[in-house]
Amino acid sequence: QVQLAESGGGLVQPGGSLRLSCVVSGVTFSAYVMGWFRQAPGQEREFVAVVSWGGSNIDYADSVKGRFTISRDNAKSTAYLQMNSLKPEDTAIYYCAASVTEPFQWDYWGQGTQVTVSS
Repeated sequence: QVQLAESGGGLVQPGGSLRLSCVVSGVTFSAYVMGWFRQAPGQEREFVAVVSWGGSNIDYADSVKGRFTISRDNAKSTAYLQMNSLKPEDTAIYYCAASVTEPFQWDYWGQGTQVTVSS
């Protein structure tokens, strides 16, 4: 079965950094577009970043541009989200997702990892 497993979340002070990882199993990882999303309590799920199979096509939400970096290691079947200069408004559950098509359908999702930015 297809599984996505996020890790790397936690409590960090404003201005700090975290690196999220998403390990994918049960699929041919390199054939999937990978994305990161987040959802704060009482709010809708929000797009954060996306990276194509080869890592050359990348897009970010305006709110994280210049602070977050998405990448992937196909040999390790892992996607990453490096988060720098974190702000309290970045607090959310972060989800990894995979899409086999464009327009994106986000066929598979992980369980999420909590990121809390607070002094």
